[in-house]
Amino acid sequence: MSESKPKARRAVIVAGQRTPFAKAFSTLLKLDTIALSVKAVESLLKKTGIGHQVVDAIYWGSVILPSAAPNVAREIALDLRINPSSDAFTVSRACTSGLQAITLAAAAIERGEADIIIAGGSDSTSNAEVTLPPKVVHALAPIALGKPKASDYLGVLAQLMPFHDIFPKMPKIAERTTGEKMGESAEKMAQRWEISREDQDAFAVRSHQRAAAAIASGRFDEEVVPVETPDGSWLHTDALVRAETSLEKLSRLRPVFAKNGTLTAANSTPLTDGAAAVLLMSEEKAREMGLKPLAAFRSWSYVGVDPRDQLLIGPALAMPQALQRAGLSIADIDVVDIHEAFAAQVLCVLKALESEHFCRLRLGLEQPIGPIEPEKLNVHGGSVAIGHPFGATGARMITTMAHELAYTGKRTALLGICAAGGLAAAAVLERVE
Repeated sequence: MSESKPKARRAVIVAGQRTPFAKAFSTLLKLDTIALSVKAVESLLKKTGIGHQVVDAIYWGSVILPSAAPNVAREIALDLRINPSSDAFTVSRACTSGLQAITLAAAAIERGEADIIIAGGSDSTSNAEVTLPPKVVHALAPIALGKPKASDYLGVLAQLMPFHDIFPKMPKIAERTTGEKMGESAEKMAQRWEISREDQDAFAVRSHQRAAAAIASGRFDEEVVPVETPDGSWLHTDALVRAETSLEKLSRLRPVFAKNGTLTAANSTPLTDGAAAVLLMSEEKAREMGLKPLAAFRSWSYVGVDPRDQLLIGPALAMPQALQRAGLSIADIDVVDIHEAFAAQVLCVLKALESEHFCRLRLGLEQPIGPIEPEKLNVHGGSVAIGHPFGATGARMITTMAHELAYTGKRTALLGICAAGGLAAAAVLERVE
């Protein structure tokens, strides 16, 4: 008689918590990315009753890393007095950083390397460090790092002249390879796919309306933890959502990336502060501890595209790959969540998935992936309304979709995220019975 094959381990999502998201340089200004992360993880521990000493690791995603403490995951563990022998690392993969941290945690659990991992992400644009021009750094570094003499200071002044170009400049969120801002690339995609300004504004309005409805109904109450700021004020819910927005209001705004463009501040994602954390366990450990899993990963996919072509089209490649790996078609999916870097970007991805030419040329398929029904897409709004702390968005989406499956009885969810550098990611979640 042959020996029976051991049952494969499955990583499950047990819970997720996040801070409210707020516009950069506003309510959460005095909380840096580590402080925001600590609040999300601390709330997750309290919600689940998990002891600090049983956490095997923290995997974290972040884009704007503090130079003095770039391994944000380890700082979270130390601040919360997590078991000091636990592992902790931070991954930076642009806007897919949070999802990357979570899928790395799931993979580690399924390989048997850990039983309990907290994963997620955070970013505080408000606390992004402003860098000095290279000219200033090169002149001042020998003084800062050495033992300067009085004459050295005179030499620095000579190197800094003329003084008009020594002041810090506003950071430009642009591709190093192309020099283009992400919004400029999205404008080109909108033109290429013939996405109108009206359709973008309508998409943005719907995102705000659905997010506002979720907040009003209490749908996010299980996910969002109120945050007290250092000045004693409280933020209880996402601060960027506008229930009263309308097509008429959005139509008055000017384009921001091109003189005759279609992308505006309202149909683009705002700069945002926030953090989100997810608790993953082996299914056996969760059952043993009396915790009911919400969902599990059926598959995931990470891809890249040429930034010089269509910078943000990646989800149209990653999502079909994740479906294929899960053995599913788009018709099998109950709910779809696509990161809204820009309304135009989502609409381009949707058109690509419906395009026979695109699917044949880029995916090698004889038939298009098919349309995604509006009632299945971003059912509780998305990043245009809720905001986008770069490293936190993937964890926010996983948290919301895991709850959606667990609480509604839906079976499957498909996620898609675009990212700087022409990167993208996708994942398929399934409800755990």
